[in-house]
Formats: sequence, structure tokens, C-alpha cells
Amino acid sequence: MSMDYGAFDTSLNAAAGDDPALVEELRRAFLESAKRQVDLLGRSRCDANWQYCCYRLKGLAASFGVTEVISLADEANAGAPGDPVVVRKLSSYLQQLEQAH
Repeated sequence: MSMDYGAFDTSLNAAAGDDPALVEELRRAFLESAKRQVDLLGRSRCDANWQYCCYRLKGLAASFGVTEVISLADEANAGAPGDPVVVRKLSSYLQQLEQAH
């Protein structure tokens, strides 16, 4: 799994300018929202809920330039609802992203 955080950091800095507190607030908001969607993915058992969470996660990741999460959301959407493998991949990536800063 790619660990290139450049686009994410660039998006955060573009949005917050020279305000490190705002950069950190945006990072935290992204991670909280993404984790919430991954949690919902892990509990989804029907196609509609699964796809809805995938689309929300993909849109959130696109807003922040987190291409790996976009790819994983696409992978999840192509799979079966409740797929534990892709949910673990997403959780792991978000944890690594959180620990990177």
C-alpha cells in the first residue's frame, strides 16, 4: 500500500495557508470523518448502505487529495458489502496517515 502523503499535505496547506493550527484541525476533521465512514462500512450488510459509504468516503478523500483512500473506496465498492479485507486496509491506512504527523 502506498504511503505517499504529499497530495494530502499539499491540499491541507493550500486550504489553510500559513496557519499550522488550521492545518491540524483540517487533518483531524478528515481523519474523524474517514474513520466514521470506514466504521459504517464495517457494519454495512446491504448493497445500498455499502455503496453509500463507499461514495461518501471517496468524495471525502477526493476533497483532500488522498488518492490511496479513493482507490480503496473503489475497491470496496467493487466488492461485497461487509468485506473485512478492504475495511482492514482502509483502517490500517488511516491509522498510518494519522501517525505520520
